[in-house]
Amino acid sequence: MIDALTLAVGVTALALAAWCGFAAYRNEPTKDWHFIGMAAVSLLCVVQLVIAIVQLARGQHPDKGTALFLAYLLGAAACVPATGFMSLSERTRWGSATVAAGAVVLAVLEVRLFDIWGGGSA
Repeated sequence: MIDALTLAVGVTALALAAWCGFAAYRNEPTKDWHFIGMAAVSLLCVVQLVIAIVQLARGQHPDKGTALFLAYLLGAAACVPATGFMSLSERTRWGSATVAAGAVVLAVLEVRLFDIWGGGSA
């Protein structure tokens, strides 16, 4: 996997978590700008998903198992969109808090993906 992309996804996820967490602190629901941020983070996750699948197709394999890696990879790609849809049904501060929590989970998933792949060795 590409370490810089994994880092970029993790950092943008934490930035989204801070942004939505601040909105929840101020009793605000998710707004259009938050959804643009979610789209940017989700786009990075989709790019990561495609690159990982290409690398797997070329014969590179994670150190700790392909099935485990794919499970974490798919979970990471679905994490922010799922919480974004959940925030649409909860148009209060808790919608923003849900997205913030999902973004933190995504950052943790990125750390785990890095570990499963081999910690930087390709």
